[in-house]
Amino acid sequence: MLVRDGAGGPEIFLQRRVGAMAFAGGMTVFPGGGVDLSDGTADIAWAGPEPAWWAERFATTEPRAKALVCAAVRETFEECGVLLAGSTADSVVSDTTGYRLAREKLERRELSLASFLAEARLVLRADLLWPWANWITPVIEPRRYDTRFFVAVLPTGQRADGATSEAAEVQWRTPHDALARWRAGTDVLMPPTWAQLVALGEFGSTSDILAAQPVIDPVMPVLAEVEGKRVLSFPGSQRYFAELPDAGRLEGSAVRE
Repeated sequence: MLVRDGAGGPEIFLQRRVGAMAFAGGMTVFPGGGVDLSDGTADIAWAGPEPAWWAERFATTEPRAKALVCAAVRETFEECGVLLAGSTADSVVSDTTGYRLAREKLERRELSLASFLAEARLVLRADLLWPWANWITPVIEPRRYDTRFFVAVLPTGQRADGATSEAAEVQWRTPHDALARWRAGTDVLMPPTWAQLVALGEFGSTSDILAAQPVIDPVMPVLAEVEGKRVLSFPGSQRYFAELPDAGRLEGSAVRE
């Protein structure tokens, strides 16, 4: 979850996935993706909390934690051009346009994150990420993911873009505006995305967000019977379904793309 301070409070970078995507086509989401096999095993110049710290926060193993952090940095760069790395342990690149070809190779899986950082003599800045949440796809879904959410502030001088094959549209929005568009049917939010926007909407600045200490317990929505109907149950689900627009008002749905 890439954030920045705006005139109306913190803004979050969102992208609407292209309708042809096998998972969450047409949905409005945060940048992200899967872990590559090379993410957890390569020797990478690293600054910030070590994998053991991340393993404790996300209740996982150290190799898995390292892979999660590397995947977060790699996917953020691939999907919106924001690179959480610098030439030293206390710096961050201010302009990523010179790494455009490497970004394209990373997206095509022709280059690993470790090789890219080594060739560019860059240090991965794990300290620019903050652990936030853990959601697991319900068992009823054909595609299932164990997803960790991170927060990162947009580095000074860098620009988030939509130059990825996976995004049909990108935008910076406050949580309030993003949720209003969802209630109006303009954008479609899955429960995990909705829940993070609700949580981020409680903060007045990016520094407040990074100072938060969220309890990261895994959340896996389950089917439950409510008033004779089978619906997904998760923290905040009653509010989610009460505000969920009817299908006829969905402008950003996968069906219409």
